[in-house]
Amino acid sequence: MQNRTAYSGGDGSAREDLDSRLTVELASVVSAARRRATRDGDRQVDTAHLLHGLLESDPAVRAAFDGGPQVARLLGYLVQRSIGYGLQWHGTVEDSGAVPMVTEGGVPGWSPAAAAAMDGALDRAHARYALRAGCLDLLAALVDDPESRAVEVLHRAAVDTAALAARLDGERSGQE
Repeated sequence: MQNRTAYSGGDGSAREDLDSRLTVELASVVSAARRRATRDGDRQVDTAHLLHGLLESDPAVRAAFDGGPQVARLLGYLVQRSIGYGLQWHGTVEDSGAVPMVTEGGVPGWSPAAAAAMDGALDRAHARYALRAGCLDLLAALVDDPESRAVEVLHRAAVDTAALAARLDGERSGQE
């Protein structure tokens, strides 16, 4: 079986392999999350970086929430990450506990929770016989980890993650 967690930017072939399994939109989100992590001075892409990219990039992701005010509140929290809210995360590794903490052999440049979310997105796409994972696949995978930074932001913005997960499960069959 291929290593599906080769998300680092260091190996061009690994990056191309991942990109070939993502929709163009999700590949753009991943690139944006990498840039955001670098710009924020974070050592790793985490689930909040991925959530931020999803909300900024994909209308279908924004439509999965309970309207514009909820999306605006979420983006407000995510934007504050580097100047206020979220500073407690700076310089720390996101380990939600949903997957065992990886001390060696992890995915370089990715938190364990973010790598698990990418794997979850790919699994979700495979479950519906799709060749590529899409943005809603990643959103569903992020919501599946109740201890991730992304879910912490969702809860802070008063998002009912159980209702969001149910909506995403209902949309699963409608994705391409």
